[in-house]
Amino acid sequence: MYIGVDLGTSAVKLLLMDDEGGIVKTISKEYPISFPQDGWSEQNPSDWLKQSIEGIREIAEGYNDRINGIGIGGQMHGLVCLDENDEVIRPAILWNDGRTEKEVEYLNNVIGKDKLSLYTGNIAFAGFTAPKILWMKENEPENFAKIKKIMLPKDYIVYMFTGTLSSDYSDAAGMLLLDTKNKRWSKEMIDICGITEEMLPKLYDSFNVVGTVKDDIMAKTGLSGSVKVVAGAGDNAAAAIGTGACGAGKCNLSLGTSGTIFITSDRFAVDDNNSLHSFCHADGGFHLMGCMLSAASCNKWWMDDILGDEDYAAEQAKMNKLGTNNVFFLPYLMGERSPHNNPRLRAGFLGMRMDTAREDMSLAVLEGVAFGLRDSLEVARKLGIEVKESTICGGGAKSPLWRKIMANVMNIDIMTVENDEGPALGGAILAAVGCGRYKDCEDAKKNIIKYSETVKPDPVLAAKYEEKYQEFKRLTGAVIPLY
Repeated sequence: MYIGVDLGTSAVKLLLMDDEGGIVKTISKEYPISFPQDGWSEQNPSDWLKQSIEGIREIAEGYNDRINGIGIGGQMHGLVCLDENDEVIRPAILWNDGRTEKEVEYLNNVIGKDKLSLYTGNIAFAGFTAPKILWMKENEPENFAKIKKIMLPKDYIVYMFTGTLSSDYSDAAGMLLLDTKNKRWSKEMIDICGITEEMLPKLYDSFNVVGTVKDDIMAKTGLSGSVKVVAGAGDNAAAAIGTGACGAGKCNLSLGTSGTIFITSDRFAVDDNNSLHSFCHADGGFHLMGCMLSAASCNKWWMDDILGDEDYAAEQAKMNKLGTNNVFFLPYLMGERSPHNNPRLRAGFLGMRMDTAREDMSLAVLEGVAFGLRDSLEVARKLGIEVKESTICGGGAKSPLWRKIMANVMNIDIMTVENDEGPALGGAILAAVGCGRYKDCEDAKKNIIKYSETVKPDPVLAAKYEEKYQEFKRLTGAVIPLY
């Protein structure tokens, strides 16, 4: 049996998969997130470790001696720094933290986007790891001087479990420290950040075994025997594996806290403006990814914090203006990454009238997220990439209405998988590949992934949404200069 772990922003989710790819059980363990200042976002790695250990102890109960391997998919870009005693130096700076505006400006405009793209295949975004290292160097020199190891969130768990300082190519590609095309650390970026390669993890493919669970963790989790741990993957690459988006020409949409469009490729590619991320994939290939910082979190904010209503289904049942809604929502609660790369950008409602109803605003939130993801799809289309269908995963994907909106805004088929467990299932699959149960990710996909429903766009509704999307683009273009 295999354990898949999804080290998310709000909780760690764990999944137990049997030898045939069946899901035996799942659990979730929450932990806090702090916002010390406006635009900042931090967590304590000790919370991740504690809840991961407790989660594995619970999920393995009754199967303790049957666990062969563990694979972890994790939130990307977070900066975790350890000192010479392997103690965490400061809280982890997360993927959705926007404090590095000055550092991003320096990297993109002083070092230069052309050089960054040459060194890494990407330009600097506020959430990436390298700008955070520069911020720490400038603002916390005492802490910076203590750094002996630099790693990503899921790599911290792997290190504490195995003692191996490792990372995989898919997660490392989001640090702005990796020469993505050649799959090695960029010496130029290491020098720019003022660190050494010895501080960085050794690089592996996601399905490579990097070690076995140490005795002290075995005791805390109740595991027995020898349990292998694979390098794992960034959460979006792991989610793509968990939805069958492996091999060239596949697409996966994720509607989680953030929203992503993930397009697979067997070759390295970069768009002219570096609007999309050019990253490595967990299957050994590459992918293009557009990431919006607030997706399902927009709906959660609107429903929970503004309306004070947790009955999402009832709210969506009242929405009947698909394609004719006059209200627009710009989904930039935390700034935006793809394709605008603007941490100062903020959200807003536009187009409200005296007859605007609550459900119009609620619908606008769902549509705004779909339009935001469509922005990234358009960049891929300009590269000549044709996307006709996509799988979808994440909490927002559980909404039939949102799936319908996505299909018609994108004008593509949207497929759901029977087991929508995203990164956790992807982690378990990577563990199974690493343990030799499957030859590779493609072999695992054929045996494990099953599709349950396909939503096809309606030509009339898709045409209406095409007009609405063009209006959304005009509104966004008018608002961006304000920020």
